Amino acid sequence: MSTQLVTERVRTRSRTAKARLVAALGPLTMLGGVAWGFLQPYRITLLHPHGQGFWWLLVEPPLLAVGAGIVFAMLVAPGLIEDLEAEEV
Repeated sequence: MSTQLVTERVRTRSRTAKARLVAALGPLTMLGGVAWGFLQPYRITLLHPHGQGFWWLLVEPPLLAVGAGIVFAMLVAPGLIEDLEAEEV
């Protein structure tokens, strides 16, 4: 193997602390939403939807937190990590 290939492999394996932190924000937000749902189950009206409409059931704070974590992890974090790694080089 050439030195350039070995260097590229090491770079792809090792991430900076900033990149690891950005990568962890989405899953941590999702975990926080799930924990919130377990700690305060009365906030999730899916469990007792007495006369509530569809939008009331969909827009629950713990569910929104999980959704925000998914959006961040799938759409925002990859670009931020790419920029952080490009800045490092």
